Amino acid sequence: MFQPIVTDVVIIGAGPVGLFSVFECGMLKMRCHVVDTLDAIGGQCTALYPEKPIYDIPGFPRIAAGELVDSLTRQAAPFRPVYHLGQTVTRLHDRDDGSIEVALSGGDTLVARAVIIAAGGGTLGPNRPPLKGIEGYEGRHVIYRITRVEALRGRRIVVAGGGDSAVDWTLALLDVAERVMLVHRRHKFRAAPASVDTLLSAARQGRVDLVTPYQLHGLEGDGRVLTGITVADEAGDVRRLEADTLLALFGISNELGPIAGWGLQLEHQQIVVTPGTSETSRPGVYAVGDVAAYPSKLKLILTGFAEAAAAAHAIHARVHPGEVLHFEHSTTVGVPGLGPAPPPRTEAVAVS
Repeated sequence: MFQPIVTDVVIIGAGPVGLFSVFECGMLKMRCHVVDTLDAIGGQCTALYPEKPIYDIPGFPRIAAGELVDSLTRQAAPFRPVYHLGQTVTRLHDRDDGSIEVALSGGDTLVARAVIIAAGGGTLGPNRPPLKGIEGYEGRHVIYRITRVEALRGRRIVVAGGGDSAVDWTLALLDVAERVMLVHRRHKFRAAPASVDTLLSAARQGRVDLVTPYQLHGLEGDGRVLTGITVADEAGDVRRLEADTLLALFGISNELGPIAGWGLQLEHQQIVVTPGTSETSRPGVYAVGDVAAYPSKLKLILTGFAEAAAAAHAIHARVHPGEVLHFEHSTTVGVPGLGPAPPPRTEAVAVS
C-alpha cells in the first residue's frame, strides 16, 4: 500500500488562477501539490487557445494566453510545486486530525491541511456540431481549438460560430490561410463591436467570405480527409464550400464532474463561497476563479487572482496554527529562493 503524500495545500486545477494560488501560498510558506485532468499546465489557456491574445491583464496591454501561462509557471516555480497531470481527484475525505485526504485517479493519495478548487468551469469539452461521420475527421480536418496558427497555413478554412472566438480567429487566420469562410446562422455577430467592424471591412475587401445566414449541413470526403463542407439556409437550400478544414467554435460544455459529489453548496454549476476568504460550505475547502460563486461576482482572470490571494491568507491559520500572520508586500519581503527557476515537478499519468 502506498504511503500518502503529505503537503500543506492541494490545488485542483493548473490554469492561471491555480498557478497564481501556488505563488500566493508559497509567499506564505505553504507547500502545494497541483492536480489537473489535462496532461499539460495551463488549463483552457493551454488546451483551447494558447495563441489567443488577452487584453485585461494588468500591466500587459496584450499577452497571448500561452505566454501568460509561461509567466505564471515561472512565478510559481521558486516554491517548487508538484504537478499531478492527467489525473482527476476522485474523493475528498475529512480526517480526524482536521486534514483532508485527496484521492487521485492515478492511485496516489495526498493529505493536506486545505484544498483550493481552481477548476475553472469544471471538466471541459467542445460542443460538437451534429454532423454525420465527424469523428473520422476530428484532429486534423475538424478542430475545436487552435494551438498553433502556423499549422493552418495555406488551408481553406471554414470557421463556424458567431461569438468572439469565431470572429477573433477568423481575423487571426486572414494572413495565414489560403481562404477563410465564416459560417453563422445570423447576419449579426455576438462579438466585440470593434472586431465586427474589422471583420466587415475585410469582407468588403474580399479577404473573407461571410456565409450568413447558414448552418453547417454536412461534410464531404473519404471519412478521413475533408474536401468540402455543405451549409444550408433556413429554407433548406444547400450550398457547398470548398474547404479542407472546419474550425467549429460553438462554445465549451462545462461539467463539475466528481466535484458535484463532494458535499459542497452549489449554484448553477458553480461552488458557493464566502467573499473575502473563498471558503466553501465544507471547512478547509476553498474555491477560486470561474468555479466560485458569490453575489456580484465578476468572471475575470484578475478576479480569480484576487480570490487566490484571499484564500491563501485564510488558509494560513490552518497550516500554521498559532502563528500570527503579519502581512507584508512582496516589494518588502521579495520572493524566497528567487533565482534560476527549477523545472516543474510532475507526476503525470498518460491520458488515453
